[in-house]
Amino acid sequence: MRFAALILVFASFSLAGEWQSLFDGKSFDGWRVEAKPADRNRGFWSVVDGAIRADSMGRKDHDYVWLIRDGEFADFELHLQVRDYPESTGNSGVQIRSRWDAAKEWLHGPQVDIHPPTPWRNGLIYDETWEARRWIHPSLPNWDIAPEQGPSTWTWRAGEWNQMEILCRGGRITTKVNGVVITDKDLSAVLFDEAHQNHRVGRSGQIALQLHTRDELKIEFKDIRIRTLP
Repeated sequence: MRFAALILVFASFSLAGEWQSLFDGKSFDGWRVEAKPADRNRGFWSVVDGAIRADSMGRKDHDYVWLIRDGEFADFELHLQVRDYPESTGNSGVQIRSRWDAAKEWLHGPQVDIHPPTPWRNGLIYDETWEARRWIHPSLPNWDIAPEQGPSTWTWRAGEWNQMEILCRGGRITTKVNGVVITDKDLSAVLFDEAHQNHRVGRSGQIALQLHTRDELKIEFKDIRIRTLP
């Protein structure tokens, strides 16, 4: 049985898609900004020295602003690098299996949190779906979270490049930050519920980067690549 299981594991990896770069290092080809009209063209997102930068320093008067990648992704493995800046006090995140709602001007779907000022949060899962808007790993009633509710082990290199890995297969989401597993949880009960089905998120959707409302954020992303899973 053990040998058969190993064969299945290797067969699964052999059927996985080839790694695909989602960012060419020089332009926003394949990406678009979505936000309320007043914020859409204010230049919060840019490409600097081969990285995607979000910069709202000195400009807190904004709502949520997302940089959304074209395409539909269901089961996948996503790798990227993230670097924060010491002057930044803001919040960001990687939206997965999400979808832009033009009527509500909102991006529904789960988000892998990136919050360098409280680095123990990095890699936890917040659900931005309109009816949820709460932590789903750990499972909490709203946005409020305390350090003791986060992981017991974590690592974050402030001001340096950090490796983030996100694995989505069915209802299970696994996240790693610098090789440390932060989330490894079957979230089917949440992601496959009626609200997520109505917004067509949770099982499949878009990938996006977030600038949180009213935050002064300076953060960079690079080496963003993905491969589909069988």
